[in-house]
Amino acid sequence: MSAPRSPRALVAVCAALALAALALWGSSALTWVGVSPPGRAPVALSGAVLAPSLTGFALLALAGIAGAVAVSGLLRRLLGVLLAGAAVVVVVAVVPVLVGDPVAAAGGAALPGGGAVADLGGSPAARTPAPVLAIAGAVVLAAVGIFLLLREPRLPRFGARYATGARTEAVRDPDRRAWDDLDEGRDPTTGGGSARGTGRVDDS
Repeated sequence: MSAPRSPRALVAVCAALALAALALWGSSALTWVGVSPPGRAPVALSGAVLAPSLTGFALLALAGIAGAVAVSGLLRRLLGVLLAGAAVVVVVAVVPVLVGDPVAAAGGAALPGGGAVADLGGSPAARTPAPVLAIAGAVVLAAVGIFLLLREPRLPRFGARYATGARTEAVRDPDRRAWDDLDEGRDPTTGGGSARGTGRVDDS
């Protein structure tokens, strides 16, 4: 016996995806590392500079909300695989910045005011907890992806319901039309004029 479908589960999926998108976008906007180059003003390196893909993954999480609602079955499971894969990519991008040399991890990333992050190599750097927010967003994204992959049968299928409703309506239409014709005095078998209210009786 299959488990009953739960609209609440789908609402929870959508809410979790929105939360993941907010965490990823918020982390990208925050300062991850403050670098103090000798003889220069301190430089704040945000998540958008050190891990520019975060904004794209935040948008992917938002798109996942529409996808989770619009599709079902195999397509919804494939969406789960995509979201889980995106979470892995986020972790791979963030962890080197979180635990290693953030300047080296940024590679050839450009600074907002010009120049490259690599030019700041060897300068004292102070980390902030902001990358942890991106990791949290990736964990939520992975959890949603795994849930869609393994528990898709628990989620409602709106497209299937609407399609069934359309088919039922199509089946009912002929009978409803016939009853409407009878109510209005028309012969539903011929589609002819009304026998009521014409004031004429056919004697032939």
